[in-house]
Amino acid sequence: MLIVAVVGPTATGKSDLALDLAEALQGAGGDFSPPEIVNADAYQLYRGMDVGTAKVPVDERRGVVHHQLDVLDVQDDASVATYQTQARADLAAIESRGARPLVVGGSGLYLRALLDDMRFPGTDPQVRAALEARAEAEGTRRLYDELAERDPAAAAAVEPRNTRRIVRALEVIELTGAPYSANLPRQEYVRPAVQIGLDIDRGLLDDRAQARVDAMWERGLVDEVVALADRGLGTTASRAVGYAEILRHLAGETTLDQARADIVANTRRLARKQMGWFGRDPRVHWLRAESPTLVEEALAVVASADRGTPPPPADGPVRRSLGS
Repeated sequence: MLIVAVVGPTATGKSDLALDLAEALQGAGGDFSPPEIVNADAYQLYRGMDVGTAKVPVDERRGVVHHQLDVLDVQDDASVATYQTQARADLAAIESRGARPLVVGGSGLYLRALLDDMRFPGTDPQVRAALEARAEAEGTRRLYDELAERDPAAAAAVEPRNTRRIVRALEVIELTGAPYSANLPRQEYVRPAVQIGLDIDRGLLDDRAQARVDAMWERGLVDEVVALADRGLGTTASRAVGYAEILRHLAGETTLDQARADIVANTRRLARKQMGWFGRDPRVHWLRAESPTLVEEALAVVASADRGTPPPPADGPVRRSLGS
């Protein structure tokens, strides 16, 4: 069954639209089993990170089953490869029940890992250590030249001074016997899918970011971070917008007012970064987030995709928001 993904920047209403679609699609077009939602937000994977990630509370999920929420402890580091395995298993299980999967989130890498042909070759500590030792002894440029000889396409995509990425590319070549570039993600769905993107003018997006932070503050974001800090946050969780800034305040590096202002600024910055990421994917069908007929428009995209004739992706609004 066709996967429907709702994508786009933070604060555009992706979760609300996904829930509306889940309700509207049940019983429509042969979808008689209730649709189920798979999360694709990297930080909503964490238990206890609720307010700061705008995770939909259980009592507001309208009875829709959600997957890939609260599956990690905050001490754990998230792994895209692990997420890919587990979330794809969720998709298969949902489809086996005759239900439609709805994927929702703004973490572009996680979405691509779930939907696209994206592979994660293993690692070998000994091979990597040997390459790192060579980089130290011979210089990064020497390894880069070797990469350029063995895989020109990979070398063209890597900065000559980026030791970490050069070492990783050579490690993959050594382990797989294939070019590193053969493992780079391709915009090719592994299952039939359609992406609906929520576009919004930058000014309105900035206003929504401010409103989101204000609402999180009222809901107890500071108390949430304090409680999690007592348990200890791992490297991944501690980098999340809303958490990193308050952690710096708790460490005595900023005032609480400055932390709040930083969260607003970083939320806006994150939203623009997400818009840029999704804006580069020509497969996304863009809809205006503030449209009064948003649900109907989204249903029309799904219906067209189900028939195998999706409408052409809109390129006007998203290009203007990227360039404004």
